[in-house]
Amino acid sequence: MTQYPPRKALVVGAGIGGLTAAATLRRAGVEVQVFERAPELRPGTTAVSLMCNAVLALRTLDIDIAPGLDKRGEVFDELKFLTRRGRSIRTLVFGEVSDRLGASNYAVHRADLQQTLLDALGDESVIEFIATAAEFVSSEDGIEVTFEDGRTASGDFLIGADGFNSVIRRQVAGADEPRPGNYACWLATVPFTHPRMSKGYAAHYWGRGQRFGLADIGRGRAYWWATKNVPPGASGHLRRGKEGLAGLFAGWADEAREAIRTTPEESIARITAQDRPYLQLWGTGRTTLLGDAAHPMLVSLGQGAALAIEDAVVLAQHLKATADPVAALRGYEDERRPRTEGLVAAARALSETEQLEGLFPALARDPYFRFAPLSKLTGQNEAVLTWPPRG
Repeated sequence: MTQYPPRKALVVGAGIGGLTAAATLRRAGVEVQVFERAPELRPGTTAVSLMCNAVLALRTLDIDIAPGLDKRGEVFDELKFLTRRGRSIRTLVFGEVSDRLGASNYAVHRADLQQTLLDALGDESVIEFIATAAEFVSSEDGIEVTFEDGRTASGDFLIGADGFNSVIRRQVAGADEPRPGNYACWLATVPFTHPRMSKGYAAHYWGRGQRFGLADIGRGRAYWWATKNVPPGASGHLRRGKEGLAGLFAGWADEAREAIRTTPEESIARITAQDRPYLQLWGTGRTTLLGDAAHPMLVSLGQGAALAIEDAVVLAQHLKATADPVAALRGYEDERRPRTEGLVAAARALSETEQLEGLFPALARDPYFRFAPLSKLTGQNEAVLTWPPRG
């Protein structure tokens, strides 16, 4: 590795993106200090899909998270698309693509992914808790972050990995309003088995204005999520308990209804489906953004975690290539914008298609997807899963 003068990165946020940034930046010879507003790491009760592009990206820095994911999560080789009653619409075989590319796709609990990333980081002492960033000041010589309790921290550059409601993003680019997805979403992980749910099972069930997802995340656990269309701007206000949710999905496939039935009410989380208008300005001076702070997206593509990991890898690669942190930050942003902007738009377009509620549009959607050319679907998937990206 080329030897540069000592450089220190301040990373705000210890989620998937922040932890990965800490691990990759240390591989680039950068000292790292991570600041997390919570009193401890809180992965929540949900799970994520971590697609092979993230695993492949990390390998370019000699970080292999596959052994940890093999131990803690579950590989899935195909994704079934089904009607609400469980009849097949189409199955996408991801395994053939991932085998060609050289890495697997995983369904994994957030806590398990978090632990895998902590293993890659190798030093949890770099994380400082109960540290809520308030503002930063950048100069030619460095950057200083002030926290709500009055503490300060200084470094050579700042990475805002503080999620959807990023404080760092707000100071970089100003406040912007979330863009609603116009549907409510419930999700949970639960110990679960079912005759229709084989090892590595992953399925999306499509109704009219409603969806249900079910995936094996390993060690006898399942991850499920459910959606329901709501009037524009109202997804943050709809409240429905477990009984009401079960009513919404009455008549759906038995495994979907059983997953809801066996989940304790307190284990069901509810989130607002939203993203933000795509941001072209990720940073100024010695500051940049990463992951959901830079490009929050709807979850339909299952690429949110993977894109945050890709960001961290590309950032580290640029910092390895130059001693000038400002040049490295701008180079990272320029490289990442085309791919992330395209996938944010693709996730919203897919979400709108999947959530179709009108009778005739919903009726047309399923056969269109069933008979779309396999070569087209495979090509689209391979373009997303390939690392480094082509073109």
